[in-house]
Amino acid sequence: MTAQHGIASVRTTLRVLEHVAQRQPVGVSELARAMDLPKTTVQRCLVTLREVGWLRVVDDQSRWAVTSKPLDIGLRAVGKDQIRAIADSYLEDLRARTDETIHLTVRQGDSLIIISRKDSRQAVRTYVELGTRAPLHATSCGLATLAQLPENEVENIINRGLNSFTGTTILDPTGLRDEIERTRKRGYSVNAAAWWRPQVCAVGSAILDNERCPIGAIAISIPSSRFNTLQVPYLGSCAIETTQAISQALPI
Repeated sequence: MTAQHGIASVRTTLRVLEHVAQRQPVGVSELARAMDLPKTTVQRCLVTLREVGWLRVVDDQSRWAVTSKPLDIGLRAVGKDQIRAIADSYLEDLRARTDETIHLTVRQGDSLIIISRKDSRQAVRTYVELGTRAPLHATSCGLATLAQLPENEVENIINRGLNSFTGTTILDPTGLRDEIERTRKRGYSVNAAAWWRPQVCAVGSAILDNERCPIGAIAISIPSSRFNTLQVPYLGSCAIETTQAISQALPI
């Protein structure tokens, strides 16, 4: 194998990892179609990534998902690996207060990474794999984060484009700016229209460091069939209390 061929192989394997993270759980055929690669090439990359602990098979349909290993490496690299441990008990309390699924995210570029989840004990509940990448403009965590960013940074994110995920995703820059402003005034975000995932609504709030910069966010994630707008102020206050407590617990 030439050095050039080896580099190309590594690039393909890393591309497979990225696509799994975006689509998980996902099968070989779907990945091959999405990446326009032979199934044999994709399968070889998947097996390699499983052997080194980066991927795992999640069900009897041989669908693949990311393990916590790349997530842990990424968190260490950006210096936010303490957030999950510090936030854990506060997330548990919030789950107990709301009996809904709670997500903890950190920002990575124009996306969020879900690093912790506390599942609702109700029979019908939302679910998303840890390590999943979520969009800033189409999630409650993302809106809560955007509301705490400088205006020029928000504009840069908008100018890079707003992707569609469901029929209700906010794609109009003016509409997104209005939603960010509402979030800023309330102190918490509200996704009442399933912008990112069908049939999933949420209320979110940002975690701030000592310089008031958003370094993470939490979401109270609720099936749309159970989402009640009359409960939003209570859920918002719960989210704010939780993120304030986490923010204060972070090392200076």
